[in-house]
Amino acid sequence: MPPRKIIHIDMDAFYASVEQRDNPALRGRPVAVGHGAKRGVVAAASYEARAFGVRSAMPSITAMRQCAELVFVPPRFEVYRAVSRQIRAIFERYTPLIEPLSLDEAYLDVTADLRRLQTAFATAKEIRACILKETGLTASAGISYNKFLAKLASSQRKPNGQFVITPEMGPDFIASLPVAKFHGVGPVTAAKMQRLGIQTGADLRAKSLVFLQQHFGKSAAWYLGIANGEDDRLVVADRPRKSSGSETTFERDLTASEEIEAGIEAMAADVWAWCENAKAFGRTVTVKVKFADFHQVTRSRSFSMAIARHDLLRQASVELVRTVLPTAKGIRLLGVTVSNFDQAPMNASDELPLFDAVEGVMPEPDATSGATPAGVG
Repeated sequence: MPPRKIIHIDMDAFYASVEQRDNPALRGRPVAVGHGAKRGVVAAASYEARAFGVRSAMPSITAMRQCAELVFVPPRFEVYRAVSRQIRAIFERYTPLIEPLSLDEAYLDVTADLRRLQTAFATAKEIRACILKETGLTASAGISYNKFLAKLASSQRKPNGQFVITPEMGPDFIASLPVAKFHGVGPVTAAKMQRLGIQTGADLRAKSLVFLQQHFGKSAAWYLGIANGEDDRLVVADRPRKSSGSETTFERDLTASEEIEAGIEAMAADVWAWCENAKAFGRTVTVKVKFADFHQVTRSRSFSMAIARHDLLRQASVELVRTVLPTAKGIRLLGVTVSNFDQAPMNASDELPLFDAVEGVMPEPDATSGATPAGVG
């Protein structure tokens, strides 16, 4: 089989670029999307802000220390979603094989060359030109024969550029790349590799599968494969969404049970708005609680039928958060997520359906998984 042609499109500083596009007064200025209050967090930063060291997920107070001229703009997710739909429509002119990763990035398999542009490089160039013309925004692209390399390639010419890694280039490109820059290798894994003498792709490639299995378990085969430029994952179109959630960090720690329950109700309302719009209803409700000392717990409950009404979702969410109340510690963050989507019952009852599993405590998730927040490319 001939090599596949995979393009990874990544919008440049997406959220911040949309704000600068829509407000000419922000152009050329350091902009952060987020809430500039003491407890806020930067959701995305313009390239002007990044020059001062401002980054996504940085506490707002730290960002303001880094850049005194930083302008905070509250996020407008409904606008970002609308622009994302515009961009998706452009992708669909070139291939039906589109795998969105977030609002601002996606994989495209253009092996079929529907527009007869001859090369994936030419296809990526035309797609980027269409995005600029129709949205006023710039995008970067990575082109290669698999998803792993296409993702790496898209960061090579940012912003507003593109880069190709051919099958002939792949092994050498990976050999010289630090493992810390491998997509999917987070800081914890990278540090472990470095302790084992694995600094680059060449070092990783030189290790045996047995050695890697001893230290990395089931992930060993994947690490050895990408070190050799191998990634057989397909571009999966229209991957079904597995969950939807909403969370917020509060200006001050919450301690009163009434305030905490009100916060959970607000998060449940956000989630319900998405469920109603998407016509997707979940059987599992999860409440996330992060305390002032950053200790985090979740409580989940699964039901025998999908929760098909707002008041029932609110009831389930409040009952779950009550399992941690009252609390002597302040709460800095609350969140609600629904998952295990199912068809809503035709006649929703006035009571919650019988549940299959009761609440449980989950460990705090690994913050070093290497995941990239949306809107930050």
